[in-house]
Amino acid sequence: MSDIAISVQNLSKRYRIGLKEQAPDTLVGAMTSWLKSPLANYRQLHKLSDFRDDPLDKQGHELGATPDDVLYALRDVSFDIKKGEVVGIIGRNGAGKSTLLKILSRITEPTSGRVEVHGRVASLLEVGTGFHPELTGRENIYLNGTILGMRKAEIDRKFDEIVAFSEIEKFLDTPVKRYSSGMSVRLAFAVAAHLEPEILIVDEVLAVGDAEFQKKCLGKMEQVSRGEGRTILFVSHQMGVVTALCQTSILLERGAVAHRGKVADVVPAYLKSGIQETGELFWPATAAPGNERVRLRAVRVLCGGQPAADVPLSAMVRLELDFENHRPGLHLNASFHLLDKLGNCILATGNLPSASLTPDQWGGHPHPPGHYRVACELPAHFLNEENYAISAFVVSNVNCIEAQAPQCLAFRAHDDGAMRHEYTGGWCGMIRPRLPWFSERLA
Repeated sequence: MSDIAISVQNLSKRYRIGLKEQAPDTLVGAMTSWLKSPLANYRQLHKLSDFRDDPLDKQGHELGATPDDVLYALRDVSFDIKKGEVVGIIGRNGAGKSTLLKILSRITEPTSGRVEVHGRVASLLEVGTGFHPELTGRENIYLNGTILGMRKAEIDRKFDEIVAFSEIEKFLDTPVKRYSSGMSVRLAFAVAAHLEPEILIVDEVLAVGDAEFQKKCLGKMEQVSRGEGRTILFVSHQMGVVTALCQTSILLERGAVAHRGKVADVVPAYLKSGIQETGELFWPATAAPGNERVRLRAVRVLCGGQPAADVPLSAMVRLELDFENHRPGLHLNASFHLLDKLGNCILATGNLPSASLTPDQWGGHPHPPGHYRVACELPAHFLNEENYAISAFVVSNVNCIEAQAPQCLAFRAHDDGAMRHEYTGGWCGMIRPRLPWFSERLA
């Protein structure tokens, strides 16, 4: 009997991008367009699903240039996943992660290629996936179980565990359409994890829940994979979680598999790909991270007053963040996360009064609309010889993220001789500060 849970061979998914309508500028042109519109509409609709002019052979391999109106979500993707394996699917936005999961979940058909899935599949791709909004939470539990092929007796046996895990017993007989996004995720994950699918597919939906529930879900997934031997495909932008939960990982770039292997090898490749190593990053107003209230504009790593991608251990490092506030009265604070090469956060700092050694004139006060710059300093002899990444955030009311730029800058700290001493190898640890030491003779 094969130990393969999922086999993907030469999988491709492509879409025909809609064409921009041409508006006639004369009355005669308008009349002609109106007369021709039925035939033109038919041709355009037919073309959206017709790829006969697409330069691929019968196996889905590229033969030549891609037409401008064809978009590849996936391109010639192949891999096998063994039963009981926990695989992290990582990649930047638009890499094809969600498209891949929708194909594996039988929601979307591939354009070419072959997928074999051995076992029942439960998917959490979006908030409330598989729920009927008019049905209550209780009814949706039985509906989801039936879709997964469970008998009523099996669902009854797991029902109390599902309700207890989701922590929504008070709202169990309320229609799901009245649930918050967090409540929907709680119930959806509880159903998917407890109704014993052989394969569990989880997209970034856990990011909607609170931190305590996320830990609970990760603990359950670890139990499901290692204790019960079920297969899990997990998509997340939180590399620390991927590293802790998954044994192997697949990195997607522009719809293709860029790297496949152990998490310890794939995650650093992902963090390094596309990350800025210039010491500073600017965003134009039209593409700045954030919302209509707050937008990020720049992030910098400075050494000696200049942007730097490589800093000596004996130098002070200054982290700067520029942002714009467009809404009067917001209580804002900025924060930085310092990450190691696997994406683990080794330091989080912010300009809250309780977290800063120096007073901030805006601490605890509403921010008028305007352009702001905040900064913090990492002291000399604090970092170790290592590669680091920076994530930047602007938060309102202490815990509401208004704008964020995960892993937006990278830099390396190098040993300039100040702490080598007689050590011939590297110092262990992610930081190596100079600390006060004392010794005395007791006898």
